[in-house]
Amino acid sequence: MPETTPLADQLAGQLADLVGSETVTGLRRLSGGASRETWAFDADGRALIVRRDPPAPLDPTAMAREAALLSAAAQAGVPVPRLVDHGPSLLGTAYLIMEWLDGETIPRRLLRDERFAGIRPRLARELGTILARLHTIPPEAVPGLPGGDPLDGIAAAYEAFAEPRPAVELALRWLARHRPASAGRRALVHGDFRNGNLMIDPAGVRGVLDWELAHAGDPYEDLGWLCVKSWRFGAPHPVGGFGSRQELLEGYAAGGGTPPEPDVLRWWEVYGTLRWAVLCRHQAGRYLDGSDRSIEYAMLGRRVCEQEHDLLLALGLTAPITVPDPLDAATSGEASAPHDRPNAAELIEAVGAFLESAAQPDERLRFHARVAAAALRVARRELLLGEAHQAAHRARLSSVGCADDADLAQGIRAGAFDNRMNEVVEVVRACVVDKLTVANPRYLSMPG
Repeated sequence: MPETTPLADQLAGQLADLVGSETVTGLRRLSGGASRETWAFDADGRALIVRRDPPAPLDPTAMAREAALLSAAAQAGVPVPRLVDHGPSLLGTAYLIMEWLDGETIPRRLLRDERFAGIRPRLARELGTILARLHTIPPEAVPGLPGGDPLDGIAAAYEAFAEPRPAVELALRWLARHRPASAGRRALVHGDFRNGNLMIDPAGVRGVLDWELAHAGDPYEDLGWLCVKSWRFGAPHPVGGFGSRQELLEGYAAGGGTPPEPDVLRWWEVYGTLRWAVLCRHQAGRYLDGSDRSIEYAMLGRRVCEQEHDLLLALGLTAPITVPDPLDAATSGEASAPHDRPNAAELIEAVGAFLESAAQPDERLRFHARVAAAALRVARRELLLGEAHQAAHRARLSSVGCADDADLAQGIRAGAFDNRMNEVVEVVRACVVDKLTVANPRYLSMPG
């Protein structure tokens, strides 16, 4: 549905000048894109997309770099949208205009809809072939690509939050101890190559999207990232929910790449899981510091425990379990005198039901309404279980001689618990189960 806000009117006027069109029609903001605005529009019969930086981007050079990445990828035979224009200022922020690609990006549709049933079994192999082509691009082809040691970088980002997390400490220790020997090869790494950032139609992959996390590094990082459990969206197959690791590596070899050994791929998969935990917390920080009060950012903070659980799964320290949703057994209860009914829990439930059932004028608002309804369910579960979980967590920490999570995290890092690691893992595992019982109990039963 076209937007008619003052911002949309200003955008339409400038876009018409930028693409040399008499008129811009059908301008509408799309959902998704945690850090940038994305709009679709038509210009003289051409369907186009514009991406625009927020008012104060962390990296004002990133959009120009993404334009260079699209050009280099197209030359390497990677399917990408055709670049139309880019520049430093569309209503004051950098922008990138590209062609509209027909297809689907929403993972639940790609993994479940009948129209994609024919292509799903072939996608893991096709994605491997595309990554092999992508990794032929030398980093110097795109000036200004960031680089650096990946493990040092993710550890520094985690430490900057000053939120000790014992599950993360276990993962960091494992990654440091099992780091594969570097072959010395550096390539252009997409950085976010996964289900959700791929435009797919019933014939195959139409385009690789969202290049803003591209960097110079080990090409196997992209292979491991594609296998991270979060990008399976509940499907059992490890490569984006589509297929097996073997199929992915066969496609990579067919495209001219040298597949990694299984233990190397596993290392990058564990690394990718840790990276997603840190990225979730980073995005939640934008809500917590007030720079962007999006409900999407707020809820990303409650997804960190999903990645903590996935890290324990990947390290063989836990297994899927079934935990009942506390809301299924919750009763209405009584009013809290002197207040009347509906009580607080009932009002939260009512607002959630309204958000899920209310007609929303566009896709972006529908998405945020679903996220907001999920946030209310988290709040209700925490009201039901928060005090009991807090008491249980204190008792578990005390059983291993720790006053708080910081004590436990520091002890893991220093090796102080190496002779009683089973006890420590049990404490960490129970904490993560409690957090997920509140945040997303169904996640605990998903296969690893």
